[in-house]
Amino acid sequence: MRAPAEKPARPENSALLRDIGTRVRTERLKRGATRKMLAQQCQTSERYLAQIETGEANPSVLVLDAIARALDLDSVDLMPAGRSRAAPGVGPANRARRIALIGLRGAGKSTLGTALAARLGAPFIEIDKMIEREHGAPAATLFEVYGQGTFRRYERECLQRVVAGHESAVIATAGGLVADDDTFAQLLEQTHVIWLQASPAEHMRRVMEQGDFRPMAHNRDAMNDLVAILDARAPSYGRAHARLDTSSRDVAQCVDELTLLAARLFAQP
Repeated sequence: MRAPAEKPARPENSALLRDIGTRVRTERLKRGATRKMLAQQCQTSERYLAQIETGEANPSVLVLDAIARALDLDSVDLMPAGRSRAAPGVGPANRARRIALIGLRGAGKSTLGTALAARLGAPFIEIDKMIEREHGAPAATLFEVYGQGTFRRYERECLQRVVAGHESAVIATAGGLVADDDTFAQLLEQTHVIWLQASPAEHMRRVMEQGDFRPMAHNRDAMNDLVAILDARAPSYGRAHARLDTSSRDVAQCVDELTLLAARLFAQP
């Protein structure tokens, strides 16, 4: 799809275009996608997408639909009147003794989740690893080959099976799970969700120490991108039932606090 010629926006529509652009950028960053990646998926130019995100371009309905499909959204979700699907009101009883850990890579979900599960005498389940075993490829490859929509469906199906098969479990989720409204609503409804926080510098240091060079590979703006992704996801992460800042703290201390948090969540009437 080639980018259509830009149509000049009337002054009174400038605010609308800025709102649309902000929504496009926020949804892109929530999914951890670069502008180049999204432009390729939409078959439009990176420059034109940048103009849309800054409110300088007046995209057609077809362009917005292509962007929405690439983000696994309905086009109405990119309009100011679009509303996210909210989780139904449920009580803690429906969450049983299931703990779900959310947060960016490097927050400590695998390390702390394993230790917390041992404390609770519960299985530790990583959704990404579960998907990789079932589909025979690394999560990053599956995401790239089959697209975001298909990967999120795998994620949702795995979560459904985990919930159905475990009254007690510690579940580590991918950082981008919160970008899928339905899956995140299910997580909030059926598990006690804890957001593991850390500073951007701490996130970057940890993934590099683990030998994961993706944050820095061919990307001089890696830190700025990480901050932008965190800012875009923060409102969703903030819906967690509890949170723990793991910055500059040792594992033992974090596990102790996580165990206390889990006990408080389980004790809620």
